[in-house]
Amino acid sequence: MSSFEERKDAFENKFAHDAELTFKVEARCCKLFGIWAAEQLGLTGADAETYAKEVIGANLEEPGFDDVKRKVIPDFQAKSLDISEHIIDSMLEKYFEEAKIQIMSATES
Repeated sequence: MSSFEERKDAFENKFAHDAELTFKVEARCCKLFGIWAAEQLGLTGADAETYAKEVIGANLEEPGFDDVKRKVIPDFQAKSLDISEHIIDSMLEKYFEEAKIQIMSATES
């Protein structure tokens, strides 16, 4: 195999690995955020876990977290919760950073 082919294969493998890590981080972020959102809605136990899974599923609709916000904002409004989009964005950022730390430490083990 030529040096060019080896470099191309290494680049493709790195790209696939990075994409997989990004997917895992986003899924973990949505789970953490979903559990937080469930708590705000008064859900606990299995109901909270189910809601978190719904949030994870909502994130698969499009890149970014706008689809997640479209899921939780109406739920917050239905419960008359005064949680602004700014707070939602802040919590998503917080949980994204936390998810990165969790996933990176899991892959280093």
